[in-house]
Amino acid sequence: MIKAVIVEDSRLARNELKQLLKAHTDIELIGEAKNVDAGFELIQKENPDLLFLDINMPEKDGFELLEMLDEVPITIFTTAFDEYAIKSFEYNALDYLLKPINEKRFALAIEKVKAKLEGNEVEEGNNTVKRLSENSQIFIKDGEKCWLVKIGSISHFEIVGNYTRVFFEDQKPMLYKSLNQVEDKLPTESFFRVNRQQIINTNFIGNVVPWFNGKLKLTMKNGAEVEVSRRQSYLFKDKMSF
Repeated sequence: MIKAVIVEDSRLARNELKQLLKAHTDIELIGEAKNVDAGFELIQKENPDLLFLDINMPEKDGFELLEMLDEVPITIFTTAFDEYAIKSFEYNALDYLLKPINEKRFALAIEKVKAKLEGNEVEEGNNTVKRLSENSQIFIKDGEKCWLVKIGSISHFEIVGNYTRVFFEDQKPMLYKSLNQVEDKLPTESFFRVNRQQIINTNFIGNVVPWFNGKLKLTMKNGAEVEVSRRQSYLFKDKMSF
């Protein structure tokens, strides 16, 4: 069963979604909320696979909810403003549904959800801090642009003041969290803190060469050059079995 929640301020819209879900018996609606704060509590408690999310809500909008989450469920946006949805989402949005929602269009969105879930790994473990997997996705909003980014597609993170710059494909938006906060959630098997300023995804390393004073210099596959501190170089060699 796919566990789903609805965060939507309109009761009529929530009822419309519930009616459409009746035709999809492999999706279990485990909760609904009419505002962002209630939606955040619901998602933290229930850890759903799928989120139906209204973009425009009073007080806080749907994007603000996604910014509050460390890990974002598969999200289908529901909106009455298609142009707004298209312009706001630059990268990797699963889908959005324009109200009133067409039954066939809804079914197509559900098929996308199933296809995406089939490719996701299930994360297990009893760690005190739940870490993300490479298939987890995070939400980033920088100015007027938004992205849902798969953790495994990020090449590296870099400190900028009190915040963190995220590098993926040809993008480098700001994430309004500290690098230490980011590090606490990343999968340790593929991400490594190379120095005080940067964390890299080891899957994106193109070349490693010895550097000054026992340090290492990495060239990432996207061309970025990263210096590994002397202390971290010993740990890096051990991790990579050099």
